[in-house]
Amino acid sequence: MRSEDALANIDVAVLAGGLGTRIRSVLGDTPKVLAPIAGRAFLGHLLDYLSTYGSRRVVLCLGHLADRVTAWLARGDSAGTIDVVCQIEPRPLGTAGALGYVRKELRSSTILVVNGDTFLDADLRAFVASHRLSGAEASVLCVTVEDASRFARVEIGPDSRVRSFPAKAAGAGTINAGVYLFSAAFLDRFIAAGAVSLERDVLEKLPPGTLNAHVAKARFLDIGTPESLATAASVIAGREP
Repeated sequence: MRSEDALANIDVAVLAGGLGTRIRSVLGDTPKVLAPIAGRAFLGHLLDYLSTYGSRRVVLCLGHLADRVTAWLARGDSAGTIDVVCQIEPRPLGTAGALGYVRKELRSSTILVVNGDTFLDADLRAFVASHRLSGAEASVLCVTVEDASRFARVEIGPDSRVRSFPAKAAGAGTINAGVYLFSAAFLDRFIAAGAVSLERDVLEKLPPGTLNAHVAKARFLDIGTPESLATAASVIAGREP
């Protein structure tokens, strides 16, 4: 499998419907997914990244300030190599609920799910290969960071399966980077169960050993706070902040 073909037959769902309350003081009425970074909207950088791995179809799960995102797309500010479908939830549905709302637009047998406020320059070809080789119905992309205090830590066994999601704590650690590969059957089961939060209602309740973990050596960026947004340009440009 070539890198440029890794996502050729995998639909991508981008979770971008959050309220962005922690960063509203900086962005105002600009949704997080359109945060200006290095002279360009964050979504543009994200779509370019997905495009390098052959992504052909992206479903944007929108909510708060969705009209700003659709207007940005209408202006043709993205590269245009990906078919981008917008779905606007009628009310905040949570991360799992949002996937349920857009389920009809996700046509592939495997779905890549990406948080719309994080970025990491991980090798998605390696992630797809890890998922397939594992035989698991669901995989999570993980990364090691120097300060894991804001993020969901992941305890991984020697078999590369998730054992637990320990409580948040200061210090270095391996975290959930907010990028997942799900089989369509796995997706359908938690949607049918009425899950609201992908993290709390789905992942954290899986029996130990169910979820495959792929740990990538990659720079990780969460643009959810003013402090992390300030480092975004240097991370996306490939430089350490």
